[in-house]
Amino acid sequence: MRIAIYGNDRKTSSEVATKLSQLIQSSDELVLDELNPEVVISVGGDGTLLSAFHHYNDLTEKVRFVGIHTGHLGFYTDWRDNEVEQLVSSLEHDNGQSVSYPLLDIEVSYSDRGSNDYMVALNESTVKKLFGTMVAKVYIKDQLFENFRGDGLCISTPTGSTAYNKSVGGAIISPNFNAVQVAEMASINNRVFRTIGSPIIVPPTESVTIVPMVSLHNVLTCDQLLIVDRPIKAITYRISQRRIYFAKYRHTHFWERVGNSFIGDDLDD
Repeated sequence: MRIAIYGNDRKTSSEVATKLSQLIQSSDELVLDELNPEVVISVGGDGTLLSAFHHYNDLTEKVRFVGIHTGHLGFYTDWRDNEVEQLVSSLEHDNGQSVSYPLLDIEVSYSDRGSNDYMVALNESTVKKLFGTMVAKVYIKDQLFENFRGDGLCISTPTGSTAYNKSVGGAIISPNFNAVQVAEMASINNRVFRTIGSPIIVPPTESVTIVPMVSLHNVLTCDQLLIVDRPIKAITYRISQRRIYFAKYRHTHFWERVGNSFIGDDLDD
């Protein structure tokens, strides 16, 4: 099996990646291959795994991901830094098992007539304005839904619903639903201006399009990626036909992840 190791530059992560590399090189069943891997092992935290996902974006349908976390919290990472030997043993006995999660397709058009950008997010995309209030029209399946005014909007995948989306009051959605969630960020609601004021869930048969009323000075994020220097005309979001795959050696159930991440051991009878 061909393995790629993708780690951050922190001391603990580097040490784990080095040990992992040595164990793989001494294995008769595994080989290191950074260019055409079958399994990508992320060493760090959720941010490192997001970076690994975007690094191997073109191979998403061909690779499975495994996460080793070397910090305090890892929503996508199932293995601890002291379990490298057990992970290598699981890799050697791999039978192709996997679990998959939805991704978010993003199409961005620009008012300067430059070519459109096409991106894919594992967690979320946000749209904000650098200065002042963002004013934008929100369309659902090409029908005008609302005129938004506020700090911005967060558009997330089901797994990404536990990230930035949750912090701005969005709902947590099981990845069994192929849905897009739109959550408002500090929307303006008074006698003059109104928004829905609640997160909305959009099915895979519908898209969400955001049209800023002023194309300049907007910030668009796609996970850790950032666009700040282009005049944005419109952004369209829809559930992707592609998915991310994780090797299912020890893949924690989604709701167990949520409980471990946000509730912990505080579950008294």
